[in-house]
Amino acid sequence: MKRRKWIWLVWAVVLLSYLVPYTLLSGVALWYGSFLFWSCAGLAVIVLNVFITKDFEDHRND
Repeated sequence: MKRRKWIWLVWAVVLLSYLVPYTLLSGVALWYGSFLFWSCAGLAVIVLNVFITKDFEDHRND
């Protein structure tokens, strides 16, 4: 159940990556507008993926 929460958070960041730049930041034409938001969202997804996969184990038959 804990992993599901992180996955929903990733989907929320993806949804915000579409909504925020085309609504709230539509009038900002400088680099700190959509590009900065997408860069931060990308870093957030990377960090969330680390949290999602930190409990994965290797189940090889050695």
